[in-house]
Amino acid sequence: MIFKYILTAVCGYLLGSVSFSVIFSRLIGGDVRKKGSGNAGATNMARIYGLVAGLLTLAFDAFKAAVSILIGQKLLGDVGLALAGVTCLLGHCFPAFFDFKGGKGVSVGAAVGFFIDWRVGLVLVIVFFAVALCTKKVSLGSCAAALSISFASLIFHVSAPKLILALFGMLLVIWQHRGNLKRALAGTEPDFKLPKK
Repeated sequence: MIFKYILTAVCGYLLGSVSFSVIFSRLIGGDVRKKGSGNAGATNMARIYGLVAGLLTLAFDAFKAAVSILIGQKLLGDVGLALAGVTCLLGHCFPAFFDFKGGKGVSVGAAVGFFIDWRVGLVLVIVFFAVALCTKKVSLGSCAAALSISFASLIFHVSAPKLILALFGMLLVIWQHRGNLKRALAGTEPDFKLPKK
């Protein structure tokens, strides 16, 4: 049984450590972590290389999360789902393959939300777009969505392992956005804008 826990954790972390934003930006020419906000995530990819690059990064990051979680769920049920989700989030934010400098957990967190419960995922998406569109700040939409994943999980009475995953994801995403939140409070957080053609 312990082997299944180890396998789930290792697979989750290593898959999470595959930073598609870094891979795609290097294929284009450069390293997204050295441009824009310096973050290896879908938002910075969109800001620097355009909407298509950002959406591709989001899709591939969500895919790696899905694969991780499906492996964990197959091996250990809801406990495996939660363990894989936690380790994939950690891998995404602190990737072993890319100097432990990764994203902020939003794209992986979105996939996690839908695996916790499709209704939780739907709430997360609605909250994200509502806040991001109203404020023109993706970071605030991301933090609001992170908060909503925990509240929605409580409302829909998900299992204990899923609730722990939701709480962990919320705390990690908000922690990763601490700089953005400080700038937002200071009124210096920039609006999201796509690059000019």
